[in-house]
Amino acid sequence: MRGHVLKSCPETVHWGFFDAGLEPALTIASGEEVTIQSISGDTPVLPGEGYTVLPEHQAVIDQIRPGLPGHILTGPIYVEGAKPGHVLQVDILDVKVRQDWGFNYSAPLKGALPDDFDEVTLSIIAIDTERNIGRLPWGLELPLHPFFGVMGVAPPPVWGRVSTIQPRANGGNLDNKELVVGTTLYLPVFVDGALFSAGDGHGAQGDGEVCVTAIETALEGRFRLTVRDDMSLTLPRAETPEHFITMAFNEDLDEAGRDALRQMLDLITARTNRTRAEAYMLCSLAADLRVTQMVNGNKGIHVMLAKNLLLEGKVAEG
Repeated sequence: MRGHVLKSCPETVHWGFFDAGLEPALTIASGEEVTIQSISGDTPVLPGEGYTVLPEHQAVIDQIRPGLPGHILTGPIYVEGAKPGHVLQVDILDVKVRQDWGFNYSAPLKGALPDDFDEVTLSIIAIDTERNIGRLPWGLELPLHPFFGVMGVAPPPVWGRVSTIQPRANGGNLDNKELVVGTTLYLPVFVDGALFSAGDGHGAQGDGEVCVTAIETALEGRFRLTVRDDMSLTLPRAETPEHFITMAFNEDLDEAGRDALRQMLDLITARTNRTRAEAYMLCSLAADLRVTQMVNGNKGIHVMLAKNLLLEGKVAEG
């Protein structure tokens, strides 16, 4: 199977927005693998002496300006055969950090506590890729669990150009820490070719991403992109080897939770003979509703349910 590489450079990135009218940076066949490189941040977050700034990062900053406030994304990738109403299956095969630093940022009027802090705080976090750790300014070492905060397809053309900051039906700034190697993401397709892009590399993040950012850094990820004409979705979903995951986004966290829960009820009833009331009971007894992030305007909730609970006649373990 042919593999592709899409490097981050001024010719392959779009900064701050999704747009159905973007020209593809790469075209691949359904089921092919592609390696995508990403970079994160503008001039103010670049580190000082002792760290290495990737030359392509500086080139993007010098030559490209944000189309809207938001993230630097690599893409889009046109996947042959994808049509509106299909689903793009994104198998996350590998993710690795490709620089020796990351940054974390908080500011007044931002984050989960917008009124609690009156100064901007920008911290450079040293990354040791050999030991797979990030060293916080006070010396604490955190293990890295890298993932792409933004993975999405082009939005419906009627939306026009939309910021990458708010997660939506087309995916985007999901900031879901479960989307690591071994996880599969499913995205509704709204335009021919899907037009998949990725960026917003995270070295580590907790559920919530409360202070505005994770450890923002440059990543390289390997994905398999497959068109699914046998599926239909209205919101992104995912699955790990052990769990099904449904997601929803809303300015109101309660509404996001309700929508994500309804999505899980849909999943359970579609995969089993359970009634909707039985699915509701199962979620109350065994599903986990987690706050994905609280900082992107549209807040996120994801619901996780162990796959073995949907096996008829199976005695659940644990």
